[in-house]
Amino acid sequence: MSILISPDTKIIVQGITGAFGAKHAQLSLDYGTKVVAGVTPGKGGQFFEHNGAKVPIFNSVADAAKATGATVSVIFVPPPFAGDAILECVDANLDLAVAITEGIPIKDMVRVKRAMAGSKTRLVGPNCPGIVTPGTGKDSSGGCRIGIAPGYIHQKGHVGVVSRSGTLTYEAVFQLTSKGIGQSTSVGIGGDPVNGTSHLDVIKLFNADPDTHAIILIGEIGGNAEVEAARWIKANCKKPVAGFIAGATAPAGRRMGHAGAIVGGAEDTAAAKIAVFKECGIEVAVTPSDMADALLRSAKAKGVTLS
Repeated sequence: MSILISPDTKIIVQGITGAFGAKHAQLSLDYGTKVVAGVTPGKGGQFFEHNGAKVPIFNSVADAAKATGATVSVIFVPPPFAGDAILECVDANLDLAVAITEGIPIKDMVRVKRAMAGSKTRLVGPNCPGIVTPGTGKDSSGGCRIGIAPGYIHQKGHVGVVSRSGTLTYEAVFQLTSKGIGQSTSVGIGGDPVNGTSHLDVIKLFNADPDTHAIILIGEIGGNAEVEAARWIKANCKKPVAGFIAGATAPAGRRMGHAGAIVGGAEDTAAAKIAVFKECGIEVAVTPSDMADALLRSAKAKGVTLS
């Protein structure tokens, strides 16, 4: 099993005719992802072709979903239009929208969040690397790759990875794969201050997934989402969990990389989050290079074998 997506999930790519969207649509097709439609207003009726695949392009998400049965869309739309692109997914009643776009105005995301309240559609992102459920083929192909994460570093297995940082997501996955430890799903939730899916949302999904045996939780300074997730883990999750918090050396009051990575309260600092992790029984990686080893320590302490 996996969370959010599976190798059978049918995907729409919004912005498939742009350079960035086209490149990652190609990489997803190469990975074996079922990219069944593209959306670019004004280009409906054309096709996106790659290595024998012929993906129809539609003018709207609603048209694409109706024609293909797709339930998920990945968004590579420029920032000024990305908020409306997300809302197209809501209007089309999709299960999931994954917004890769960076730089969406916060006021647009506030509007989107309000409009999505009570809807069926879950949002992952924005400003995120996306989601990968590895397959069993060479370089884990035959799975489902949505977004920009390198598929070939993944390996099918039983560890769930959730992170605000794209780069650290890849680092954790690569470390696990290098040790022969596969992943059930890796989820990059993005680093913007207003986003769709939180650490806690993903942790709950991993906790309920019988095929996810252990979890790596990667956070950073800013906000209290990691603290919220850690306290829920202490009360509800029996699976081994390792964590890492980026930004330990960041000066207070300065944004570091992500728009959400700015210390604004007592629980926003790396030191405070690390202290809560330890209090909640989460094995803490001291450096990014220690993430897989930290998970192995946690698994050993709980008598869980990872492979």
